[in-house]
Amino acid sequence: MSLTGTPFLYTLVVLCVVAVVLPLVLWSRVRGPKVVRGAVRMLMLAFAQGTAVALVFTLVNNSNQLYDNWGDLLGTSDHVQQAADLGASGTGGIALEKLPKVKQVFKPGRGPGMRAEGGVLTTQLKGRVSGVHAEVNVWLPPQYHEPAYRNHRFPVVEVLPGYPGSSKAWYGTMDAPEQLAPLMRSGQIEPFIIVSARTTLLPGKDTGCANIPGKVNADSWLSIDVPKMVMDNFRAQAAPDGWAVAGYSAGAHCAAKLAVAHPDRYRAAVSMSGYNDPIAVPQSLAGKTPALRDANNPYVLLRDSRVPPRVALYLSGQPKDGYEAAMALKRIAKAPTTVNVVFVPADAGGHTMALWKPQVVPAFRWLTEVMGGGEHRACTGPGATPLAPSTGGSRHAELASGSASPATGARRP
Repeated sequence: MSLTGTPFLYTLVVLCVVAVVLPLVLWSRVRGPKVVRGAVRMLMLAFAQGTAVALVFTLVNNSNQLYDNWGDLLGTSDHVQQAADLGASGTGGIALEKLPKVKQVFKPGRGPGMRAEGGVLTTQLKGRVSGVHAEVNVWLPPQYHEPAYRNHRFPVVEVLPGYPGSSKAWYGTMDAPEQLAPLMRSGQIEPFIIVSARTTLLPGKDTGCANIPGKVNADSWLSIDVPKMVMDNFRAQAAPDGWAVAGYSAGAHCAAKLAVAHPDRYRAAVSMSGYNDPIAVPQSLAGKTPALRDANNPYVLLRDSRVPPRVALYLSGQPKDGYEAAMALKRIAKAPTTVNVVFVPADAGGHTMALWKPQVVPAFRWLTEVMGGGEHRACTGPGATPLAPSTGGSRHAELASGSASPATGARRP
């Protein structure tokens, strides 16, 4: 029975009802010695508490899409077939342009949000470079199948969840397709292909999107294998100008790191409540040694870069949750690197999906401008209208769109 499936949830609801009724009916009817009666009653109480905890956990998990399956929850899922030493480039000396095309079979995605706005396509990809074997989800914008766009290649945003986190979270809890599709249809936001690959690759460990010989090549999985597969199977623009990466929490750290480390693969990155030093997450493999920490710290990479990378960064955060890390990157950035920091006041909410979900639209508006979309390209479709300023719509969305500042945020009641 699937961890996130409706049958499992309904089963828990029924068991919770039974667990409440059982003591009411049997408490005074238990027979036998005093010790036996006490043990039976304790078992009934334990059963009631256990089912209640399981139901609450399942509701929280389904709402935040933390664990996809039992293997993720129990720490038994391993999606790494091999982890060769691929060197500093992450290619292992492989001439990527000479690799044969990757042809994948896709099926409709299942789960929360996976069928909204045209639906999500999912496939199991065997990474030829990384040695990772895991799912990749692809959502196509409304214009993708329109005759007027049959020769058009679309920009791509690779989206990353936090840790723990499901590859489906951006489609489900974050509601990215539902939020963005209407704006793409109206021409306010560029029609992006949205790609989400599995990032939980090892049992109970956050890979930190790092390449670690002998353990995992998460960087090469996300920045080489997944993009190549997408470009081989869909009308996607080429890297780097046609590609961006976005994430929240641990995924935010990865987004900034991947863009700074690979300006030849990504043009822009969106980081929501991110951090720079991988040691911020105790389970992060990238934080285990000083060398790994430096190699996967976007601040260190940007500071020590001989030639500033041609990337644009959108970094949002609250005090002590992303804002200071974002400002540190802004202070050391040199052209052509650009850094846009969005201050989110502490009273806008905590480190949760409720804080990041309203930031999806403002972030994609920014991506539309930065990736050469702007008013001109966004207005190329039939019936498109010029780009318009964000209307906000909710307090959190207004804050996330950059209308707040450290000064104004402090004055809010």
